[in-house]
Amino acid sequence: MNDDDEQPPLSALARGADLIRRLARTLPDSPGVYRMLDEKGEPLYVGKARSLKKRVITYANTGKLPLRLQRMVSLTQDMLFVHTHTEAEALLLESNLIKKFKPRYNVLLRDDKSFPYLLITADHDFPVLTKHRGAQKIKGSYFGPFASGGAVNRTIQALQKAFMLRNCTDSMFAQRKRPCLQYHIKRCTAPCVAYVSKEDYAKQVNEVRDFLSGRSAEVQGRLAARMQEASDRMDYEGAALLRDRIRALTMIQSHQDINITGLRDADVIGLHRDGNRSCVQVFFFRAGQNFGNRPYFPRHSEDDSDDDILMAFLAQFYENKPVPAEIIVSHDLSDAALLEDALNSRDHVHNKTKIIKPQRGARQRVIDFVLTNARNALSLEKQKHASEKVLLEGVVELCGLDDLPQRIEVYDNSHISGTNMVGAMIVAGPEGLRKSAYRKFNIREADAADDYGMMREVMERRFSRALKEEKGPGTSDWPDLLLIDGGQGQFNAVMDVLESLGIADELTVMAIAKGPDRNAGRETFFLKDRAPFTLPVDDPVLHYLQRLRDEVHRFAIGAHRTRRVAQVSTSRLDDVPGIGAKRKKALLMHFGSYQDVARAGLKDLMAVEGISEGFARQIYDFFHENP
Repeated sequence: MNDDDEQPPLSALARGADLIRRLARTLPDSPGVYRMLDEKGEPLYVGKARSLKKRVITYANTGKLPLRLQRMVSLTQDMLFVHTHTEAEALLLESNLIKKFKPRYNVLLRDDKSFPYLLITADHDFPVLTKHRGAQKIKGSYFGPFASGGAVNRTIQALQKAFMLRNCTDSMFAQRKRPCLQYHIKRCTAPCVAYVSKEDYAKQVNEVRDFLSGRSAEVQGRLAARMQEASDRMDYEGAALLRDRIRALTMIQSHQDINITGLRDADVIGLHRDGNRSCVQVFFFRAGQNFGNRPYFPRHSEDDSDDDILMAFLAQFYENKPVPAEIIVSHDLSDAALLEDALNSRDHVHNKTKIIKPQRGARQRVIDFVLTNARNALSLEKQKHASEKVLLEGVVELCGLDDLPQRIEVYDNSHISGTNMVGAMIVAGPEGLRKSAYRKFNIREADAADDYGMMREVMERRFSRALKEEKGPGTSDWPDLLLIDGGQGQFNAVMDVLESLGIADELTVMAIAKGPDRNAGRETFFLKDRAPFTLPVDDPVLHYLQRLRDEVHRFAIGAHRTRRVAQVSTSRLDDVPGIGAKRKKALLMHFGSYQDVARAGLKDLMAVEGISEGFARQIYDFFHENP
């Protein structure tokens, strides 16, 4: 049974209710946000109210609360309040605080990653077509969001076939003396070597913008007309090239799955629920095109209503995302008008959005389609969690744990001959991998290629910080099991650190060492007070632990590669006193590489835009005094 379903102690419940009653007397009859805090000052719940006084006092009437909220009241040791001008402001602040603190008793949107966009840059004479995530600070045209990176990559590949825009970096573009492979396979018109004029390349860019802005029929019509003209003048090679470009555009549209006439910029959102589990399925439509879909599985309790779940989801989902003109939902929302006001009040909103619950017609049919996807996704998720539970029960038996592990932390290190050393941590639990909890450690103190020293440093930083921040045993951030990628040496290194911190008895540690010749299935396991052992090659628990080990290995290698690339991408230009990103870019664009900058004479350096005679002399002296 969940602890929240147990009757709380009457004394604690009475104390919490009395605290809430006393605080409510001091509150105004105005909008705001309230936080219920536990004994450590951590938020248990964040809520918004049209009237703080009237809303907060309802928690003091414990006889009308479900057991779960009675439990919350019994744990409440203090409350914080923020007064706002309007209820819409309170709703925005509430969603922001929920995402920040992730309180235990709120409906919580989990795994909320940033969405990828297509970007056509605007800071170059020959714009590049690329994928973009994160803040939209680069000048250019953004198209999206797309549901996944794979959807963007497929679209870019098809658009390159159709419109032949470059996809190289600006520095690579500046260094080209001959066209690259992309030109020879007819994916680029080679502006880097002037095979296409600035004006003609701009026409290619405009065609891409038109296509992504919903004028796909016009673009395909123009290409078809040009294909016919080429055929009429017996330019069959040119006609075949245009035919292939039209096919590429058709391929993009064939992956749309569902399109609705008249639906231009909209998110279609459906909720399917089964007890305390639900799936919110989101489909993205932009410029009349379907940019894919993504399922979400928000955390909530069985006594939360569909209205509450969907309202909380929408407020958190759009807290850091652009809002489309229409949000089409599967359920009537009691506070739809309030949510509209909140979303439309944000600074970066250009078009007013409308929340719509359709009753009939094409929009109702697309809602039915989205709900079918939500139902299927929830069914698959439940099956996955059922199998995950069986595997975790096997881990309990293998490691002698008291209960199903809610948090398993897995560690690995990565380096090449002691350079760019990185430690990595991944987290898994009953719901699967928790990618938002992954963490990397840039190794600072361990000696080069000292694997044991690297592991000691990672453990010291991870757990000394946890103890300092009071996130020790009994908190949700404390692991039930540590899985270490390594053998006896790594296991001993970890145990030494835990002993020195006085927490060795608070953690279960297991190391997994690769088998002879690194054969999968012949791994050796190490546990405290137990001889090293192996598991049968067909044991499902072995396969589960292998998957965790492989995932942390993948993450560690990725973190190491990122650090290595960042090091390689720096050049000696970065060491020139006073040089900034703008001057560095101008020099590289002009000369092609930092080696050519180092060999350049004073007059050549002064010919670069933004490089004065004095700064040219400074660059020249730097490279000639530091050869």
